[in-house]
Amino acid sequence: MILNARVVGGIHMIDHGEADDKIIAVLHNDTVWGKARDISDIPEIAIERLRHYFATYKLVSGTESGVSVERIYDCSHARLVVQAAHEDYQETFGPA
Repeated sequence: MILNARVVGGIHMIDHGEADDKIIAVLHNDTVWGKARDISDIPEIAIERLRHYFATYKLVSGTESGVSVERIYDCSHARLVVQAAHEDYQETFGPA
């Protein structure tokens, strides 16, 4: 199934020394978030929950995380990250 979503921002993370950005998008027809156009349209508490989730979802008891959330960024920067990822994919695997 393919869903129509709109990129609104992202979370720049470092996972064991490597960039591991998370793109935040909303469904076009979502009744709660569908009108969001940028990360600034999402309540800070929701962003903080996403930040906490991604900082902790790989935690294993007794080990160091190795993950850090560096910053939250807006939709214009997120689009650049998506474009760069698309270009990296094409370089590695050829045109989609």
